This record gives sequence, C-alpha cells and structure tokens, in this order.
Amino acid sequence: MITPQDDFMGHQLPTTFDHVVSSDPDWMERYWYTLHPVPGGDKIIDIGLGYYPNKNVMDCFVGIMLDGKQHNFRASRHLRPNALETTVGPLSIKVIEGLRRHRIVLEPNDSGIACDLEFIASMNPHEEDEHFRRRKGRVTEHMARMEQLGRFKGWFEVDGKRHEINPDVWWGQRDHSWGIRAEMRTDEKHPPVTFYPPFFYAWTTIQFEKRGLHIFFKERAPGDMIYITGEDVRPIGERAKESDLLTDVSHEVKWANDPLGQTVESAVFTASFANGTKREITIETLPGKYFLKGGLYGGLDGWFHGTDKGKLFTAHESWDLSDPEVRKKVRTLADHVIRVTDQGEVGYGIMEYGVGKGYEKYPEVQMHPAI
Repeated sequence: MITPQDDFMGHQLPTTFDHVVSSDPDWMERYWYTLHPVPGGDKIIDIGLGYYPNKNVMDCFVGIMLDGKQHNFRASRHLRPNALETTVGPLSIKVIEGLRRHRIVLEPNDSGIACDLEFIASMNPHEEDEHFRRRKGRVTEHMARMEQLGRFKGWFEVDGKRHEINPDVWWGQRDHSWGIRAEMRTDEKHPPVTFYPPFFYAWTTIQFEKRGLHIFFKERAPGDMIYITGEDVRPIGERAKESDLLTDVSHEVKWANDPLGQTVESAVFTASFANGTKREITIETLPGKYFLKGGLYGGLDGWFHGTDKGKLFTAHESWDLSDPEVRKKVRTLADHVIRVTDQGEVGYGIMEYGVGKGYEKYPEVQMHPAI
C-alpha cells in the first residue's frame, strides 16, 4: 500500500514502507518517553506507542503518577489504511525534527488526563548494542534501540487540574526501538506465561547539566553478564567517542523495606569504560515510580502489546498505589525516578530493574515477581 513516506528516499525493500523485512508477528517498532520534575522527582509521566505491521495494530498508552495514584490511558487501533500515521484515538506523536524535537498530544478524553508536551533533546543519542537471541533454532529477538536525554515543556492535566511543564524543571528521556522483540507475558490469568531463568537487570539513564550516562546490563549470576551496553553521552552536536563506551559494571543494591514488591532504595554501580577509567556511581531512588503494567508491559487483563482490539478501542483507570491488591497486580517492572552522584556531580533519570527467583544475590526480595 502506497503511503506518503513512499515519496521519500530511503527504501530498504522492493516494496512499500508499510511492509518490513520479516513476517514474524513479533516484529514491532516503539516510541517511549518519560519525564519527571527535578530535584524532587515526586511525579512521573510515561508515554508509549507501538507499531505492529504484521498484526495490523498500533497501540499506545499515557500514564501519570502523582499524589500516590497512577492514572492510565490506553488505546489500540487497526493499522491500515493509515499504517504510518502515529496517531491512536486522542493521542498523536509527531517528530518535528529528527533527534531534536518531538511533540506528544493527548486530547481530552474520558480518562481525565490530557497533555501537550514537547521533547527537546539535550544530549546525543546512545545506540545500544544489537539485541539478538535464538531459542530452539528460532530467532526470538533481533532488535535495535536508541535512547536520548532531553527536557520537556508544555502542560498536562489530571481531573481538570492543569500543571505547567517547564524545561528547567522537567527532565526526561525517550527511546525508539524496532525489530523482532521477544514477547513479555506475565499476566497469569491469561497463559502461557513467559518463563524467566534467574537474572538481575538494570536499565538506567541519567542526565547531568552538561552530559549524560546510560547503563544497561543483564546477568544470569553475579558477574555472569549476558548483555551490556552503555555510554557517557555528550551534548547535542558534540562528537561521540568510542572511549566513552561502557565495558563492565558491578553492583551493590540496597532494597527498601517494601512488603508489597521489589523496590530499590539505593545502589552503587562500579562502571568501567573503554578509556580505562572506573567510577563509582551512587543511586538513590525518589518517590516517582510508574508501573509499566499500565502501558501493557507483560500484559494486563488479557491485553498485550499488539493485541487486536478492533478498529478503535480505549481504556483507562486510576490505581491507588498504597493498595496491596493493586501492587500485586502491577508487580515490579517500573520506571523509577533516581538521583545519581557521579564524580561529585548530581544528575537525575530513571531506572528499571528486577531480580529473578534463583539469582545468587538479593534473596530478600525474590518472593516478589521480578517483571
């Protein structure tokens, strides 16, 4: 099907832009954004949009956590005939200038939340190392992802109250991923549930006044790294250097006394870089925490990323995060706002984390599900 994008140079296949190289149903492309105020870190907004060309679906979510509650909006639509239009119901995302400026608008809707936000890049993007996994002969993951730090401006509303977004205060990050992505299923009411062997992982992205830092690793056991990527990133337009790349990381995590789930209180990462330097990076968590179940990560009540919900479908709810039943449902996977000290400088960002049952370290939280 011919779309406006087909009028531009850049085709990679002898077909139109609404087709991808693989017919695997798990082929996807995803935008993700989060923003939070500094230094307090007491609120967080998460936004995502997913494109599934082989499922004929585009879906999205917007979530706002403040005052102990998480407000969620989700929507899904059939992809065609508007296959490459990044709009789902009242949500639209537009790239104003690649790697520089994006606009995200959620028009007023029944959820009671709305926003008009602009992401303004402050740092160069980090291109993660290739994600590739094969299981029993089948490629189950072959994906690329980049992330980028920036500031936000605009406004958001919750239940009729408007909050202004000032870029001096509201810092954040975004990513863009594409390719075959392994399906994540943790919704036990709708099996099959994904099996996870023992692991610990942390995906951490941090912004300082004039630089950034990305650290992402997965381990099967302490020191047994199965994936690592990261970089000291520089301001927009400043040339990146291979010597800034992360080469190794070790960790000591202190867990909060949280009877309802896995919650990091603080951590120390010892990070090594290609230039031969090694640094201790101290992390403290702040109150802002968005549970990604609200964005369908792992699935929610039988709705998973890419599920065909019809021509257009929307849903919303508000969660009281002090409610044990809510916490049991939303599990661990979250974007948690952090304050970071590195080389005497303080920065802010988010961390996603989890430790799986059977991992040799941190047994004190393994009674709670990791994802």
